[in-house]
Amino acid sequence: MSEDSTQPIDDIPAYMRALGEAARAAGRHLAATDSGPRNQALRLIAESIRDAAPALAEANQRDLDAGKAAGLDAALLDRLALTEARIEAMAEGLEQIAALPDPVGAVTDLDPMPSGIRVGRMRVPLGVVGIIYESRPNVTADAAGLCLKSGNACLLRGGSEALHSNQAIAECIRSGLEAAGLPSTAVQVVGTTDRAAVGELITLDDYVDVLVPRGGKGLIERIMRDATVPMIKHLDGICHCYIDANADADMAEQVVVNAKTQRYGTCNTLETLLISAAMAPEMLPRLKARFDAHGVELRGCERSRSLVDGLTAATEADWDTEYLAAILSIRVVDDLDEAIRHIARHSSGHTDAIVTNDYAHAQRFLREVDSSSVMVNASTRFADGFEYGLGAEIGISTDKLHARGPVGLEGLTTQKYIVLGEGHVRE
Repeated sequence: MSEDSTQPIDDIPAYMRALGEAARAAGRHLAATDSGPRNQALRLIAESIRDAAPALAEANQRDLDAGKAAGLDAALLDRLALTEARIEAMAEGLEQIAALPDPVGAVTDLDPMPSGIRVGRMRVPLGVVGIIYESRPNVTADAAGLCLKSGNACLLRGGSEALHSNQAIAECIRSGLEAAGLPSTAVQVVGTTDRAAVGELITLDDYVDVLVPRGGKGLIERIMRDATVPMIKHLDGICHCYIDANADADMAEQVVVNAKTQRYGTCNTLETLLISAAMAPEMLPRLKARFDAHGVELRGCERSRSLVDGLTAATEADWDTEYLAAILSIRVVDDLDEAIRHIARHSSGHTDAIVTNDYAHAQRFLREVDSSSVMVNASTRFADGFEYGLGAEIGISTDKLHARGPVGLEGLTTQKYIVLGEGHVRE
């Protein structure tokens, strides 16, 4: 499944082609299996992760120690950490994926045509999925699980900062695959941190069907520029919440504080608060007190700073920044129209929310805000495959094709036409 990452690889192109060839063969094997062996593998991998929890924690601590020594910031260290709860969540996520309906082979719209043939569509795996990600080692388990369930082989290239954690999780995956009688090459963790491996992976057209990059803006921009393999991309999460003029103040406070402080280093964390001028005098002092208690730095527009002391002046760059940290930008707007205009200009298309008691305003927000998740009276932190009932997610797509929002099993499949006849010929 993975090479010893401490050993240098002399010929990166040959190494990556070998991984791709093995993945292609494993993908054909998976596509030919029913859901039984794949579900069994998922359950066995979950069991292996639980059994290996002390070893996973030890490997993760090595990465955390190295990250601290290298000066990684608090948000990155949080994304890197494998707590006891996160290790259990990996195992639980795999079991949930195993319990989900298998999309592979499902036939829809099998309709008779005037010629007498019946035409339908069958859901099938994409083939081989290449996933490039940074920081979060739990992505190794989530991605492997979703790819296996949907009948895809995968090549996983994690960040160097999670080297030991990813290798430890890879061993759990290998153990589960082999115990279930599936090829261990169905999931391969690239065994080198050499950046050249990424360049090879994103141009491995003969073997890789789609890329899923998960990481910082620099990584995504590089892959968008250089990749020849199609991708399902995830750009930054500049998420907004708008407090409408007639919002319930207690609800607004609860939703906004949770959206920002429940966890800082995630793509669905609130980065910009928009608040109607009618609610700002009441809400800003309340929110300032709550955020002060959490140690959140507030950067406000001129109108917000005139209403409450202690806000840093926001710059134009703040409206386009994904902080992934205890920083929140705040802007007072006149009404819903101005809020929607701000979101249209500055949102990354990830997740945006409104807090309102006005049904018409809620419906307008749902229709007019063009993001992959749009919410009413709920924290942006719910934009997550686990919370959406997908078991886990392979990423949150800000694309509109081929998948949008949290990408689960269906997003890792496609459809082909099937035609059933009884000796029919075209006249």
